[in-house]
Amino acid sequence: MSLLKKFLVAFAGILLAFYFYSGRDVFEPAMLKGKRVLVTGASSGIGEQMAYHLANMGSHILITARTEEKLKKVVTKCLQLGAASAYYIPGSMDNMTFAKQVVKEAEHLLGGLDMLILNHIGYTYFNYFNGDVDHVRDLLEINFLSYATMTVAALPMLKESNGNIVVVSSIAGKIGLPFAVSYSTTKFALDGFFSSLRIEFNLLKTNVSITLCVISYIDTDTALNTVAGVIRQPPAPKEECALEIIKGGALRQREVYYQYQATKIPLLLRDWAPTFLEYLLLQSYDIGKLKKKELLPTIPLKETRSRK
Repeated sequence: MSLLKKFLVAFAGILLAFYFYSGRDVFEPAMLKGKRVLVTGASSGIGEQMAYHLANMGSHILITARTEEKLKKVVTKCLQLGAASAYYIPGSMDNMTFAKQVVKEAEHLLGGLDMLILNHIGYTYFNYFNGDVDHVRDLLEINFLSYATMTVAALPMLKESNGNIVVVSSIAGKIGLPFAVSYSTTKFALDGFFSSLRIEFNLLKTNVSITLCVISYIDTDTALNTVAGVIRQPPAPKEECALEIIKGGALRQREVYYQYQATKIPLLLRDWAPTFLEYLLLQSYDIGKLKKKELLPTIPLKETRSRK
């Protein structure tokens, strides 16, 4: 198939997708009023903004991340914004015992669970792959296995409430991106696990929705500090991104794409014009600036962070 034909097919797909999504259900903030929501990686960045949106909607909120002082400030603001209740639990998601404990505390503090939002990630580097396979294994513990662990632990409560599982992933979990080999590996794992689990839920008539969120470059502190000057595209606002994630979960959407043009269009090109997509991707990086940076060492994964 010629490049032009592939482009036309991709364009037709975009039009169909726009038509499909334009007819979806309308979100109302009242959908989250009184709902019991657990948000991970909520001490800063997208997770913090989700906590504030949920507070404004009158939800009961339990947040977790590594840094206790930051969590305290977020909870205080959530209560000021109108949260029905707000709690925090500090800890690291490289510990599966802690991951299970957070879910157990949600049952104790909130009396159950209506929505589980998985948003935390572990430290990694943005540069050429340094060959450290152990780092990939450790990152999988935090970015993938803890997600699966919390999902399994929360499932009885979510089945009872006909609840929602919301998984914050990335365009790097749909398309292989340079300078993020370890990170991309973990995000692809999320797609495989939760997309397969969703089908099994349908077969078993399990009324628990799974929403996979495919997000682009967002203006969080960590992202800006890590890739500033290398990625040419402007970052999208974290506040809007957080709201779109919550909307997608409440509406029980299969997948959320934010920003749409920066995520969905590349996926169409991936399937129909992969070589052209690779060309476009490389144009979006200032590789010269990357090469001037010293190859970053792997950061110990025990020092995990929230998504910032």
